[in-house]
Amino acid sequence: MKPRFSLWLVGAFIVAFLAVGIPYWQVPYAKVSIPNTLMAPGLFVVALAAALVRFAGKHSFVASLFIIALAVPATVIARVVVDTSTDPTSHNLWPFEVALAWVVGLLASLVGVTLGSIPAFLARGASRGAR
Repeated sequence: MKPRFSLWLVGAFIVAFLAVGIPYWQVPYAKVSIPNTLMAPGLFVVALAAALVRFAGKHSFVASLFIIALAVPATVIARVVVDTSTDPTSHNLWPFEVALAWVVGLLASLVGVTLGSIPAFLARGASRGAR
């Protein structure tokens, strides 16, 4: 039986979460503009993490796509929690922030998962052609 979550998936999620989160959390709240603030090199790491998880063949396309994509809105949620603990009036539109971050994360993860699936797809096609 295949485990639901492996170290590959958990590790990739944490790396993507930190790659997006660390630069995002350093931007002052007054200067945050989602999705523009999220458009940083951290999204490349999200795509790379998704590609590596998928290329390793440890998880399905869908599982890799959604779990790695969740790293982006998770960074936004973490910031919302921290910021509203000091100023409850901040982030009054947080559901929209999370929704936009989810779209950004899905797009970056989709690119990575698709690229990570290409070698398996080509190998499957080559093995069918050899019969």
